[in-house]
Amino acid sequence: MTEKQLREKPENPDYQTYHPRWYRPSVSTYWWLHRGTYVAFILREVSAIFVAWFVVYLLMLLHAVSQGAESYLQFLDWSGGVGILILNIVTLIFVLIHAVTWFNLAPQAMAVRLGGKRVPDVLISGSNYAAWALVSAFLVWILVGV
Repeated sequence: MTEKQLREKPENPDYQTYHPRWYRPSVSTYWWLHRGTYVAFILREVSAIFVAWFVVYLLMLLHAVSQGAESYLQFLDWSGGVGILILNIVTLIFVLIHAVTWFNLAPQAMAVRLGGKRVPDVLISGSNYAAWALVSAFLVWILVGV
């Protein structure tokens, strides 16, 4: 048959060109709750929103500090609100999730080789955690003055 004949309407009005239906299984909105690895993946992706909030909050703090003491005190009053405190606590939890999952993912993201052999994953992750602990201890030492 030619292309023109295929496009023409068939003589039998009950006849329709066969269009098979595609098999599309219904997927639950909560498909990711069925496996722990999926939940971890989704939490890591959601944590990026809270990391972004942390950056915005830090920039707002820097702006308030740069505007003087009165602006800084207004920022502190705003930050002391219940909603902002809860948001910042949730943000802390998600930033920690983000950091831990990234440190655990780092060996797959960067393949370090020494002497032609790949450095073990434990050393890469462990060095990240050690650096995190050192920086945290240093910041506590500066802030608390112990």
